[in-house]
Amino acid sequence: MGRVQDKVALITGGTAGIGYATAELIGQEGGKIVITDMRPVEGEASAQKLRDQGYDAMFIEQNVTDEARWKEVLAAVVEKYGRLDILVNNAGVGEQTDLEESDLAHWRFVNSVNMEAVFMGTQNAIKQMKLNGGGSIINISSIEGLVGDPRFGAYNASKGGVRLFSKSAALYCAEKKYNIRVNSLHPGFTVTPMVDGAIDQFSPEDSERINREIAIGYMAEPIDQAYGILFLASDESRYMTGTELVIDGGFTAH
Repeated sequence: MGRVQDKVALITGGTAGIGYATAELIGQEGGKIVITDMRPVEGEASAQKLRDQGYDAMFIEQNVTDEARWKEVLAAVVEKYGRLDILVNNAGVGEQTDLEESDLAHWRFVNSVNMEAVFMGTQNAIKQMKLNGGGSIINISSIEGLVGDPRFGAYNASKGGVRLFSKSAALYCAEKKYNIRVNSLHPGFTVTPMVDGAIDQFSPEDSERINREIAIGYMAEPIDQAYGILFLASDESRYMTGTELVIDGGFTAH
C-alpha cells in the first residue's frame, strides 16, 4: 500500500475500462484522483463511487480535443490539490475502416482524440509538473502502435504516433532537467467497451485467430493494464523514461 501516496493523478477517459480501473488502483495506493470524461452523468457517478470507497476523487468534464479546456482542467486540478504528479492520457477512440473507402474526416477525428489530445495533455502537464519538481506522464498507446492491422489504418497511425511522441517528450524533459518521466503503455486486447465494439465487427475467423495468438490464452481485464500504469506512475519505475511497456499476453511475441 502507499505506492503513490499523496500523489495527484489526472486520468482522462476515467469513467470506464482501463481508466476507471487505474483510478481505483491509484486510490488504493494512496493517490488523489481526478478523472475526466465527456459524459458528466457517468463522470460524477464514477467519482462518487471512488469517494464511497474512501478515496479522494473528483470529476471534471472534458473534451480532450479542446485545447483551451486542457488549460482549464489543469487549473482546476491545481486549485483543488495544489499540484499534479501523474498524468494518464487514456482517452481514446478506435473504429474499423476500409482504407480505400475511409475519408479524411474520419482520419482527422481518430488522430485528434488519440494523438493530438496526447500532445496537448503532455504539454500542459509538463508546464505544471516542472513547477512542483517533477512527475510521471503515461501515454496510452496500443499494440496497434507496434504492429499493423489492415482494418485500422487511422488507429495504427495515431497509436504509433503516441509511441514516438512519448520518446520525444521524454528526451525533452530530460534535456531540460525537469525530473519528468514520459513513457507509453501498449495494451493488448482488453475487455473494455471500446474493444468490445471493435471485436463485434470482426468475423468469427478473426476472433478465433486473435484468441489463438494471445499466448496466455485469453484477453486481459482492465486491472491488468492498470497495474502497469501504477508501476509507471510510481517511483518503482524511476529509471524508466522514453520507453514502452507492452501488456498483451504475448500477442506481439509472434
